[in-house]
Amino acid sequence: MRSPKLWCVLVTFLCLAAAPLAFAQSDKPSNDPAQAKSTAKPATEDEVQQLRSDVAELKAQIQRLVQASGQKDSGDAHLVQASDVVASNAKPDDVDAPPAVTPADIDGLQKEIEVLQKKAADVPAATSGWNGEHFFLKSSDGKFTIMPIGYLNAQYNFYKGDGAPSDTFSIRRARFGVQGNYGSQLDYSFLFETASASTPTIAVRDAYMDFKPWNAFKIQGGQYKVPFSMEVGTADTNVEFADRSINSVLYPDAAGAFRAPGIDAHGDLADGRLQYWVGIFNGQGLLATGTTNEPEVVGRVRLAPWRNSDIQILKDLSFGGSVEHSRSRGLSNELSFSGVLTDGTYTFFPQFRINGGVERYNGFFAWLRGPLGIRGEYTQLLQKRSNIGSLAPGGVAFNTIPGVKGWGTYASASYLLTGEREPENAIPRVKHPVIGPNSPGESGPPGWGAWEVLARYSWLEGKAAGATCDASTIPACPITPGIVPYYSDHTLQWTLGLNWYLNYWVLVKSNVNFNQLKDPSVQGILPRNYYVYIEQLQFRF
Repeated sequence: MRSPKLWCVLVTFLCLAAAPLAFAQSDKPSNDPAQAKSTAKPATEDEVQQLRSDVAELKAQIQRLVQASGQKDSGDAHLVQASDVVASNAKPDDVDAPPAVTPADIDGLQKEIEVLQKKAADVPAATSGWNGEHFFLKSSDGKFTIMPIGYLNAQYNFYKGDGAPSDTFSIRRARFGVQGNYGSQLDYSFLFETASASTPTIAVRDAYMDFKPWNAFKIQGGQYKVPFSMEVGTADTNVEFADRSINSVLYPDAAGAFRAPGIDAHGDLADGRLQYWVGIFNGQGLLATGTTNEPEVVGRVRLAPWRNSDIQILKDLSFGGSVEHSRSRGLSNELSFSGVLTDGTYTFFPQFRINGGVERYNGFFAWLRGPLGIRGEYTQLLQKRSNIGSLAPGGVAFNTIPGVKGWGTYASASYLLTGEREPENAIPRVKHPVIGPNSPGESGPPGWGAWEVLARYSWLEGKAAGATCDASTIPACPITPGIVPYYSDHTLQWTLGLNWYLNYWVLVKSNVNFNQLKDPSVQGILPRNYYVYIEQLQFRF
């Protein structure tokens, strides 16, 4: 039996199969100038599934046609000239019959089908795995990546001292989110606080995109840490002590986990020897709107001038500074910085109603050499009380009183006893973890993990100058003299710590804080000492 229909099916199949295959699999440039301007895109999952369906359907049709056209006496199905079935009275102008199709043609077609099926099966819609830091899911073209991230800080505080809080267990942080990239120029991150002592409900911590057209100029927008302090710039999981220093209360948006909605431009210059950040923010903390028409403006620079030099002692030295300016609004009940210590032991300085300009200045340095890390930072704050009138303590009627000032500094040292290198803003690469898997880049046998000793000195002072208002000297004052009390209080803290890195993802922190309350802010309380022991477990992924 001879069948022109079979020929048509074969021709149709070859046309359909060749085009998707070339689109999905070809890695050669097109000779067509019009096509050469565009880059071939990999087949989508729907296209692959449709291709497989077409192959199966055409294969079935070929099998049926071959069986119908086979000759009983040969034992092998074959095709014959289609012209044999044309009647002897065919007209001269009839269309020429298609050429003969042999069993070899069918065998070749079958091989093409098998190759096509194999290549179609090899086209993945996405890939997944472990990159040494996080689990990930990546698109087949590698342009979109998403990684689940999270960490937990659980701790127990033991207090000793008159009036100190009760011993307590707390969840400092329990955060979960995702991060990744879209193409090579756009990174993103979403991080949520699921439960903590300060945030019992789910709250947004980080939600931002970082656009990176050039290494020297990048734009980040959303809600994230305000780029002011070196200490705050260290990721929460990479902070070596159980708490940040006591002078962190002077940093912008300290009450909002140092984060605020905003946008900034940043970049690396001179091969990373100079880094800069310039941005504007709401200045009111997490998801809070601004209260004035003057946003919080922040600028920061970091220098590492000897980064690529041969002077080993200066090679790992970096330093820099930052400034911040914003404006507060007394009618919005805005208050001065909090005087509560980071470990919650006591309040060394009260809060006051503020109104007017806010100015911050900061200087920092870091020197990292092998297993040794030395860091230090100084911060100064002025929060004005302009035209605050009766909103100030004492209810005086004059307009402006001296602002609230704060000063603070810390110096810290850390040393890895097991020989790991002190990283700038990361967890050390544990050489011999207690539990597997090994750290990225390490293949050593199981051991005792990494051990680190820590020491830190912190000092903090607050001052709010007083004033008097007497009608005999100031006509605007009430008949009864008003007095704004004077405050000048300070405290300091010594911290000793021991860190045990079981592996790259599990860390046990043991800290002892020695707090000295020099000038209490509450009348009737004498200067005294407090001791706090903190045991913290950190897990991250």
